Amino acid sequence: MNQWKMLTLVGADQPGIVAQVTHVLFHQGWALGETSMLRLGGNFTIMMMVSGAESNEQLIEVMQPVAYRLNLHMHVDEISGGLHQHALPNYQIQVVGADRVGIVAQVTALLSEVDFNILELTSDVAGTDDEPIYIMTIQGHSCADLEVLEELLSTLDKDVDVTVKPIEIMFG
Repeated sequence: MNQWKMLTLVGADQPGIVAQVTHVLFHQGWALGETSMLRLGGNFTIMMMVSGAESNEQLIEVMQPVAYRLNLHMHVDEISGGLHQHALPNYQIQVVGADRVGIVAQVTALLSEVDFNILELTSDVAGTDDEPIYIMTIQGHSCADLEVLEELLSTLDKDVDVTVKPIEIMFG
């Protein structure tokens, strides 16, 4: 049975990273599970579940040439697969406001009070150096009603605008 590994690669953003990394994995017989690949600042980060019969050392050996060529830092961990076993998101929350220390901690602490399971959190800093704007988007799952989430998040400082929307998953 194939074992799942978490392959993490981080380096300066440049065209072709995803193509070169996935090309090597494909041609060496590694299957992809869930992935997250995105730009953070001037960097690009990849976290991907990969499955293959080889060991961590063999995966590193296969990936080393592309990581070296693209100047990527690489890390591999054994993980459990867990595919198809998590809740689907039923809410999306967006927080926009003046960038300040503690905004993520405050929002996520409130959400944890109603057992909100964060499945994805992304953030960006826009605006200017003098007037930075923080934009955070959270997708997750909660049994709490929309009104409960809205009321809970209304307790945040007034320097942020919070929007809570239900997500309707369509199958078919």
